[in-house]
Amino acid sequence: METTEKMKPTAILLLHCPDQQGIISEITKFITDNQGNIVYLDQYVDREDSMFFMRLEWELDTFLIPREKIRELIDTLYVRRYQMEFSLYFSDQRPRMAIFVSRMSHCLYDLLARWKAGEFDVDIPCIVSNHEDLRYVADQFGIPYHVWSVKKDHSNKAEVEQAEMELLQQERVTFIVLARYMQILSEEMIAAYPHHIINIHHSFLPAFVGAKPYHQAYERGVKIIGATSHYVTSELDAGPIIEQDVARITHKDSPESLVLKGRDLEKIVLSRAVSKHIERKILTYKNKTIIFS
Repeated sequence: METTEKMKPTAILLLHCPDQQGIISEITKFITDNQGNIVYLDQYVDREDSMFFMRLEWELDTFLIPREKIRELIDTLYVRRYQMEFSLYFSDQRPRMAIFVSRMSHCLYDLLARWKAGEFDVDIPCIVSNHEDLRYVADQFGIPYHVWSVKKDHSNKAEVEQAEMELLQQERVTFIVLARYMQILSEEMIAAYPHHIINIHHSFLPAFVGAKPYHQAYERGVKIIGATSHYVTSELDAGPIIEQDVARITHKDSPESLVLKGRDLEKIVLSRAVSKHIERKILTYKNKTIIFS
C-alpha cells in the first residue's frame, strides 16, 4: 500500500523589480539565513524593459520568522531598496473561487469535474448566474447557486453587482472565473479584484464578434479556430493573456462540429489558466503575464 507524505506548508513569493545585480542572492540569503528550505526558484529577465521577475517558494516548518511578520520584513528590507513589487501567499491557505455562468454549461461542468477529482486545490463557495438554467449543475456538486437577473435596459445592474459583491465578501472569495458569463462587469467590480478575474472567449483569425461566431467562421471557411483565457480589465477582452490554444479545421467541418471543437478548446484553455492561478504561478506586468513553470 502506497503512502504519501503530507506536504509541508510553504511560503510563495512573487516579485518584480528593475533588473540589477545581486537580487537572487540577497533574497535567497534572507531565506536560508532564517533556516528556510527553498523548494522552488524560477526567474526571468525582460531585457526589453530591464525588469526582473521571480517566483520563490520555501518551507515554513523550520523558518525562524513567524509567517505574519514575513510580509512586513520583505517590505522593510527590499521594496524601496530594489523598487520592488511583490505578492506573498501561503500554500495552506486555499484560494476561494467563485464561478460566474449564464446558460452554457460546458466550462462549468469541466471546472467542477476537475475540482471534484482533486485537480484544483481550491474551495468553491458559490456559483453566480444571471439565469436559472444551470442550477441543476450546481446541485449535482452541492454548491450554492445564486441568481440575479439583469434587466435588458441594465437599469438594475448596479443593484445586482452590489448584491454580488456582498456575497463575494461574505464568502471570502479570492478570485472569480467567468465560465461563459455573458455580462460585462463594471469597472468597480473589476477594480475590487485586480488580475483576479479570469475570462474565456473564442478567438479566431480573423475575429468574429456578435452572435454565433462559429457559424460565422464556417461561412468564411477559416482553417483554425481558437480560445483565449485572460484576466479581465476595464478594456473589454483586452486584459493580460494567460493561456491560448488552437485547433485546425477543414472544409469537411460543419457549423455543429465547429461548435463542439470550439467548446472543447474553451474548456481546456480555461482549466489551464485556472490551474496556473491556483498554483500562484502567474505574475502580471503591464498588460502581459509571466507564467512560471
